Amino acid sequence: MTTVYTPAEAVEETGFSLDTLRYYEKIGLLERVARNAAGQRRFTEDDIGWLGTLRCLRDTGMPIATMLRFAELVRAGDHTIPDRIKLLEEHDKQVQEQIANLAERQRYIRTKISYYRRVL
Repeated sequence: MTTVYTPAEAVEETGFSLDTLRYYEKIGLLERVARNAAGQRRFTEDDIGWLGTLRCLRDTGMPIATMLRFAELVRAGDHTIPDRIKLLEEHDKQVQEQIANLAERQRYIRTKISYYRRVL
């Protein structure tokens, strides 16, 4: 039997708000979600898995436009794997730059902490 999730359960599983889930469906980041006889959305395991991918990409600062491009490539089929790799490598480079920037800022903060401790 296939597991299905209500919108509330999808929110719980993914950490996205209901508004975000609706928005992602509206703009095409999330393919049209199945509905039950009463018209209520029912998310599948595949939907939840895809939303996990989107969560990772969003949490690492990928712009929506790039996420949409990635989604298009995934839906287009396996022949787009080289393009997906390129897109993800470019994003990985940006993430690495963010990490380096944060590490530099953290060093500055730690220097300030040391300074203030010496002042005391």
